[in-house]
Amino acid sequence: MTAITTLSFSAVSQSSSERNTFVSSLASRNLSFEGFRLRSVFSCHYVGVKASNSTSRTAIHCMSTSTDVPPTVSETKSNFLKVYKRPIPSIYNTVLQELIVQQHLMRYKKTYLYDPVFGLGLVTVFDHLMEGYPSDEDREAIFQAYIKALKEDPEQYRIDAKKLEEWARAQTHSSLVDFSSKEGEIEGILKGIAERAASGNFSYSRFFAVGLFRLLELSNASEPTVLEKLCSALNINKRSVDRDLDVYRGLLSKLVQAKELLKEYVDREKKKQEERAESQKANEIVAKCLGDPQVVGQ
Repeated sequence: MTAITTLSFSAVSQSSSERNTFVSSLASRNLSFEGFRLRSVFSCHYVGVKASNSTSRTAIHCMSTSTDVPPTVSETKSNFLKVYKRPIPSIYNTVLQELIVQQHLMRYKKTYLYDPVFGLGLVTVFDHLMEGYPSDEDREAIFQAYIKALKEDPEQYRIDAKKLEEWARAQTHSSLVDFSSKEGEIEGILKGIAERAASGNFSYSRFFAVGLFRLLELSNASEPTVLEKLCSALNINKRSVDRDLDVYRGLLSKLVQAKELLKEYVDREKKKQEERAESQKANEIVAKCLGDPQVVGQ
């Protein structure tokens, strides 16, 4: 995966050597998102068609109407840029573009079916990765454009995430795992997931794993044994969840380091600008005094 290679700051000036040093330092952090990639498999099915005097095999599945053809990744990215046209700092844009690619591949899989736990996971990942963005208003506008580019409803994501978070805060480790014996909106959602997973009709994703972790986190039940019981109740493979959560934690750690390095760089450049401004102001005062001499004794 690509590391951060460029950073642009229109308000900050620096020498070529300083830029190269900073960019090399960021690149050495190896801010990789390879572990969050998914593979999409496409296939055509062939159906035998028997004529009066011969037998032929014709590919008919691929002759679907244009409305059945999913958009390309580049089209999804283009949709995003049409909605959100402002520049995004590269440290955030690198993450965002990778997320768009990931979710595009999930979104257009034939087995894809949105569920609120997946929605909670995506919202959690987005909010954590975009934490510290210069403007809260712009950050939310980016989220809106991100989800709309995938032809989904950003409000639904936020509403579902809020419902699940409120529900999780009211749970204990035992009530969280014992959802199948209770009635309620969220309990019904979890039961539906368990049923689909048991029948093999559930499309697991890394965002779903993060959603599960967020439920455990909010219910103060983050012990490994609780996660194991919850995965069992949902008929989800715990090994997959453990692996994806490790990737997620590592990603957050690397991003935090990169943001800290970025902040140090910006603070250092601001200080240099202030020093240059003070020096220029002092020079202007001296020049003014030399250009306006006064007669001594008057």
